[in-house]
Amino acid sequence: MFRTALRNVFAHKARLLMTVLAVLLGVAFVSGTLVFTNTISDAYQKSSAKGFGQVDVAIRPERAADGDGFGKKRELTRPLLDKAAGVPGAASAIGVVNGFTAIAGKDGKLIGGGFQSQGGNYWGDKDPRYPLTAGHAPHGAGEIAIDTETARRAGYKVGDTVRLSVDGPVLEPVVAGVFRTDDGNVAAGGSLALFDTATAQRLFHSAGAYDEIDVKATPGTSQNALREALDAVVPKDTASTVTGRQLADDQAEQISAAMSGMKTGLLVFAGIALFVGTFIIANTFTMLVAQRTKELALLRAVGASRRQVTRSVLIEAFVVGAVAAVGGLAAGIGIGAAMRSLMGTLGATVPDGPLVISPGTVATALLVGVLITMLAAWLPGRRAAKIPPVAAMSSIHAKATTKSLVLRNTIGALLAAAGVAVVLYATTMDGSDGQAPMGLGAVLLIVGVFVLTPLLSRPLIAAAAPVLRVFGISGKLARQNSVRNPRRTAATASALMIGLTLITGMTVMAGSLQKSIDKMASSAIRADYVVSMANGNSLSPDIEKKLAAVDGVTDISPLRNAPSRIDRQTEFLTGVKGAAIGELTDLDVTDGSFEVGGTGVVVDSDTAGSHGWKAGSRFQVSYEDGAKESLTVAGVYEANEMIRGIILDNATLSPHQRGASDMQVMVKTAGGASAAVKDRLEKALGDNPAVKVQDKKDISDDIAQMFTLMLNMLYGLLAMAVIVAVLGVINTLAMSVFERSQEIGMLRAIGLDRKGIKRMVRLESLVISLFGGVLGIGLGVFFGWAAGELLGSRMSTYELVLPWGRMALFLLLAATVGVLAALWPARRAARLNMLGAIKSE
Repeated sequence: MFRTALRNVFAHKARLLMTVLAVLLGVAFVSGTLVFTNTISDAYQKSSAKGFGQVDVAIRPERAADGDGFGKKRELTRPLLDKAAGVPGAASAIGVVNGFTAIAGKDGKLIGGGFQSQGGNYWGDKDPRYPLTAGHAPHGAGEIAIDTETARRAGYKVGDTVRLSVDGPVLEPVVAGVFRTDDGNVAAGGSLALFDTATAQRLFHSAGAYDEIDVKATPGTSQNALREALDAVVPKDTASTVTGRQLADDQAEQISAAMSGMKTGLLVFAGIALFVGTFIIANTFTMLVAQRTKELALLRAVGASRRQVTRSVLIEAFVVGAVAAVGGLAAGIGIGAAMRSLMGTLGATVPDGPLVISPGTVATALLVGVLITMLAAWLPGRRAAKIPPVAAMSSIHAKATTKSLVLRNTIGALLAAAGVAVVLYATTMDGSDGQAPMGLGAVLLIVGVFVLTPLLSRPLIAAAAPVLRVFGISGKLARQNSVRNPRRTAATASALMIGLTLITGMTVMAGSLQKSIDKMASSAIRADYVVSMANGNSLSPDIEKKLAAVDGVTDISPLRNAPSRIDRQTEFLTGVKGAAIGELTDLDVTDGSFEVGGTGVVVDSDTAGSHGWKAGSRFQVSYEDGAKESLTVAGVYEANEMIRGIILDNATLSPHQRGASDMQVMVKTAGGASAAVKDRLEKALGDNPAVKVQDKKDISDDIAQMFTLMLNMLYGLLAMAVIVAVLGVINTLAMSVFERSQEIGMLRAIGLDRKGIKRMVRLESLVISLFGGVLGIGLGVFFGWAAGELLGSRMSTYELVLPWGRMALFLLLAATVGVLAALWPARRAARLNMLGAIKSE
C-alpha cells in the first residue's frame, strides 16, 4: 500500500501541484514570521546587552511612601554617588540623567519618532558609555553631542547649530561632538542628544539629581559581590540595586513581549491562509478519490482493508505535506530576510545581526505542513474506504443520501443560528466584555455558513441565470456545471469567502471609526487649534503664554492632569482655564450647567454615576500635595474619547501640583482656522519640531493616517489568503476539466467550438468566485456592524458607514479572481483532443 500511495503521488503530480503551492504558501508565511520576529528580537537583545556593557550594578530610586497614594520618586544625589564610587570592588560610578529631547533636521522636521527622541547626560570629558568619533564632550548649555546615526541622517557635523526642544521652548546649541551608541531607541530609528550633566539636570529634573547611578566593578569582582557591597551603603527607603545582567535579562524579556504581539498577529494571518488552504487540500483529495474509484475498488476486491485504503490516501497527503513544508520553510527563510530588508527600505533602522533560523522554526514549519495536509485529507480518505467494491467497479458513484443532506443542513442551520444569536448578544455587552462572545459567535457563524454553502449555492447561482443566458449555451452549461457538485462548489467558494469576510469587516469598521472621530472632533471642540507635544509628554507653561500673546487669539486654555484621591479611589483631575473652557468645548450637559470656577467642577456622566453624584453634590478631594478640599458638582456632561473626567479651574488645581505642566493647550482665534493663523502660532513657538499645532482636520487626518496604514497592512497580510483561494479555484477547475474530458469531447463533437468551451469554463469560474464574494461581503458587513455596536458602547459618536465603493471593488476583485483562475483550465479544456476525450473513461 505504501508503494501504491507513492505511485499515485507521482502519477498525479500535476494535479497535486496546486495543493503543494497552497500548503507551501501557508507554511512560508508561518516560517517567515518566525524567522523575521526571532531575527529582530535577537538583534535588539544583543544590542541591548551591549548597552549594559558599562553597567555592573545600577542604583535606582524608590518611590516615597505617601499616605494618599501619590508616591514621588526619591532623588539620587551626589553624596550617594560618591558613596557608591567608594565601596570595595567599585571601579567607577556614573550619574545618569535622561528625558525627552526632540531634534529638528535641517528641513525643520522632527528626526525619528516622537517616542524615540531621547536626551541624556555626557559624564565628564570622557564617558565610557558613549565613545566619541568626532569633536569633544559638551560643556555648558550651548553645546550638545549627538549620535552617529542622527548625524548621518540629518547631515549634521561638529560645529553645526541644531534646533531642539525638551518641553516646549526651542534651544539652539552647537554640536560639540558625535558619539557611537548601542542604544535600542537609536537602533530603532530614534535620536539621542547628550548635554553636560549640569545642563541635563536643569532641563530634565533638578540640580544635583540623577535618574540612576551606574557602577562599574573592578576586575575580578562579580556583579553580585558588588551589589552586596552597595546594598550596605544605599538607604533602603531611597533606592534599590540591580545587576547589569538582570537589567539585560529584563530588557530581553521586554523585547520578547513587544515582539510577541507582532508575532501573534502575523501568525493569525498565516493561520487564516492555512485554514483557507485546507479547503483546497480537502477538495483535491476528494476529487482524486472520485477519479480513482475503480482503482480503489480493485484494491478492496483483492484484499485491501478499509484502513489500508484510508492509510494509502494519508500517505499521499504526508508526501505532499512534507514536500510543501520543506519548500515553505525555504521560502519562509527568504521571506524573513526580505521583511528585514524591507524595514530598512521603509526607514526603520534595525540593529545588525545574523538571520536566526531556530530548530523550533524548522520543526514548526514541518509539523504545520504535514499535519494540515493530513488532517484535510483524512475525511476524503475515510470516504474512499467506504465505497463498496461492487458499486465502484460498476462506476456507480455513491451520491449523498437525503438523510445525510438533511443532517448537514440541520447542523449548518443550528450552527449559523447559534452564531448569529451569540454575536447579537455580544453587541448588547459593554466594551471588552463582549469581545470573547463575539469571537465565538463569529466562528460559529462562519462554520455554519460553510456547512450550509452547498444548500445556498443553488438559489444564489440560479439568480445569475438571466445574465448567463446572454452567453447562450456556454452560459447555460456554466450554470449547470456550477451546481452539479454543490459540495465542491461550496469548498471552492468558501476559501474566497473567508478572505473577503475579513477584508470587508475591517473596511466597514475602519470607515465607521473614521467617521465617528471626525464627528467627535467637530462636535466636541469649538477651539480652532489644539497644541501638544509630538510624543504626548507635557508642555512647558511657557507655551500657553507665548500663544496667548499671538495676534488674533481670543480664548485659550491649557489642560492639566493631576492625580487625586476621592472616596478612597484614585481619580485624575483635569485643570482648565474656567473662564475660557466654555468657549473652547461643546459638550452635551445632562444635568446642571457647564460652569467651572472656584470650587465648582463639572463631571462626566460615568464618573458621576460611579460616585452617585448629580448637580449640587459635594465631595472631598485629596490633592497630590496632601491638601484636602470640598468641591461642588456644577454640572454633569457626556464624555467622549477626547474629553472626560473631573474638570476644575487651574487656579484651584495648580497650587497643589508638584510642578505644573500642560498636556494640551486649546486655542480659539478671531478669524477661525486658516493656514495664515497656523503659521503665526507655529512661528510664535519658534517653529518647534517637538510641538504639534493641529486644527480639527489635522486631528482627524492624524487618526485617519493611522487607520489607513493599519488597514493597508491588514490588506497585505490577507492577500495571502486570497492568493491561496485563487489556487483553489484553479485547482478545482483543472481537475473538473480532467473529470469531464469525455463530456467536453462530446460537446466539441456536436458543434461547440473551442471558444465556446473556453467561455463555459471561464463563466463557471466567474460564477463560483462571485458566489464566494457575495457570501464574504455579506458576512463582512454583518461582522463590521456587530463590532461597531460593541465599540459604540464606548464611543458615543460611533456611526455605521457602509463603504459601497470599496465593497463594489471587492466584488470586482472576486470576479477578477474568477477570470484569472480560469485562464489555464479553460485553455487546457479547449485544447483537448476531441476523439481522445470521447474515448477516455
